[in-house]
Amino acid sequence: MTEWKEYKLGEIATFSQGIQVDINLQSYVKNDEDVRFIRIVDYTKKGEEIPRFIKNPGDKYLVSDSDLVMIRYGSQTAGKIVRGISGAIANNMFKIALNKSIADNIYMYYWLSRPVVLDYFMQSQASSTMPAITFDMLGKMDIYLPPLPEQIRIASILSSLDDKIDLLHRENKTLEAMAETLFKELVVNENNDGTLDNIISIQNGYAFKSKDFKETGEHQIIKIKNISSGIIDIDSTDCVDSDVLVDVSTKFKVNSGDVLIAMTGAEIGKLGVIPKNDKSLWLNQRVGLLVEKYKGAKYLAYLQLKSEYGQDYIENTATGSAQPNISGTGIEQCGFPILDEEIIIQISKQIGEFYDKIILNLGQINVLKNTLNSMQFQLFNR
Repeated sequence: MTEWKEYKLGEIATFSQGIQVDINLQSYVKNDEDVRFIRIVDYTKKGEEIPRFIKNPGDKYLVSDSDLVMIRYGSQTAGKIVRGISGAIANNMFKIALNKSIADNIYMYYWLSRPVVLDYFMQSQASSTMPAITFDMLGKMDIYLPPLPEQIRIASILSSLDDKIDLLHRENKTLEAMAETLFKELVVNENNDGTLDNIISIQNGYAFKSKDFKETGEHQIIKIKNISSGIIDIDSTDCVDSDVLVDVSTKFKVNSGDVLIAMTGAEIGKLGVIPKNDKSLWLNQRVGLLVEKYKGAKYLAYLQLKSEYGQDYIENTATGSAQPNISGTGIEQCGFPILDEEIIIQISKQIGEFYDKIILNLGQINVLKNTLNSMQFQLFNR
């Protein structure tokens, strides 16, 4: 067994702070001497932010291929490692320049990306109101390294899994774009003179009691927090025991390919699709299930509701200023074209075929992510 050595991160890396740039000096258009300006918001808006550029302030601030970048602030982002931004400038982030004769940057990316490392930062926060990582926290972190060749071998194994995950994500992005294009060609140019209740109904979730929730268990409860970027997170859920479900109708059970929508709160109108899985999943209150009246029609409703038209409708229909809410009936009354049943069946079938593949890919992504996490745990916990 090869010998692993213990270091402090400060012994094998140097740290530097990104720069602050006045918003008036940031541009959405890249000129010849401009570089990409990476901000924390680029990692909190799920890719919705438009790239910005600034004049190159000098090589001192540029991120190289061998550097790691860590987000410094934020309750959800502090400690997150960012990569793939070589040649850019990082705002309010730490650049970690590694000693390349001791540490491989890809190996260190996976080492620092583990949940246990994020837990270390969360427990060591210098500020309770605005979590912030300091140079001192970074420098004192314990790091265990095998010889460099073994680091490179481990990094190659882990990055190959990440490459497969990335490929499936890109394939899904293409498939969803194709589905949206078909949807727009056949539906969007029509008048929204009908309503969604012609093709779907909304099944409300069950009011599970908070006292019954557990961190682990056989039966998982899908809440609003599990809807993220068009996908339902079926790994980070609360759970309940079997005895809690004795009197709960199976209509509250959800399955692979189901489409869910948030019906309350700041993220009202957020939608997601359940990946292919064989888990026991149940719907919590204030999360709606789109129940289709034609095979594949739930995806037509999904595309309509996630469109600009659909999101505007939800925002304008929701009641309550502090805590906006929308009922199942309210969602069902969202405008949708009046189409012949034959056309609805045809469009639903075509779009449903795209989502059948997307759902399968999402299931494979989950398997690969779990494999990656398991390998990280086995390889790094020595």
